[in-house]
Amino acid sequence: MSFFNKILAKVGIGSAEIDTLLEKVSYVPGETVKGVVRIQGGHVDQEIERIYIQLMTRYIREQNDRKSEYKHTLACFDVSEQLLLRSGEKLEIPFSFPLPLETPVTYDGQPVWLSTGLDIEMAIDPTDHDEIKVEPHFYMDAVFEAVEYLGFHFKSSTCEHATKLGRGVPFVQEFEYYPSSRFTGRVHELELMMNLDEEGIHVLVEVDRRARGLMGFFEQAFDLDERHIRLYFDRADIAQGASHIAEQIERVIEEQTRR
Repeated sequence: MSFFNKILAKVGIGSAEIDTLLEKVSYVPGETVKGVVRIQGGHVDQEIERIYIQLMTRYIREQNDRKSEYKHTLACFDVSEQLLLRSGEKLEIPFSFPLPLETPVTYDGQPVWLSTGLDIEMAIDPTDHDEIKVEPHFYMDAVFEAVEYLGFHFKSSTCEHATKLGRGVPFVQEFEYYPSSRFTGRVHELELMMNLDEEGIHVLVEVDRRARGLMGFFEQAFDLDERHIRLYFDRADIAQGASHIAEQIERVIEEQTRR
């Protein structure tokens, strides 16, 4: 019977089970994620090589006019090294790790989740999947508030493949906005891409101009209508409030729409 149970455990029947429990479900980039991994032993003793948690998300990549979704591991953290899990034993192992600054916010259905796994030799590894909510860092909130101060309205957000812009990850999260009435006729769309660091936030502002006349038509046709510039707001900028940041973003928009 014991040998039969071992065979079943190797194919996942009567094997160990895991459940990841978090202190809370909502975080901001840079915050410490805390929780416990609960493990329930199966019908037989099992040697666990390690317990790990992967922080995962998805992004879109367009190739040959086709869009495909890709999973990406933002970080992987070991919760425990090798241990022997006895039959029927219950373990609860605490963990904590910093949520990377590159973690996308979960706007517009953007998924971020924890995938917890046990490495068990010669067996199907048990896993657990837990989605988390990622809110904007307060540096990001300051930029969002500034854009709203200018009257722009949120349209959508996606993570798009962009190795050069991703600062360590193969994608960048884009935030798209409809123009306010003051920019109607000049701006078709405003896009923001943001990268955090400890002292502030890098913002790539991209202005998609409305076509005006024959030259404007050709610019749109060949994707030449998009104008972008990099800005950086440190803690002192952010402390001055949304109106200060809005002035710099508005200056970029004015410069790009006058060309």
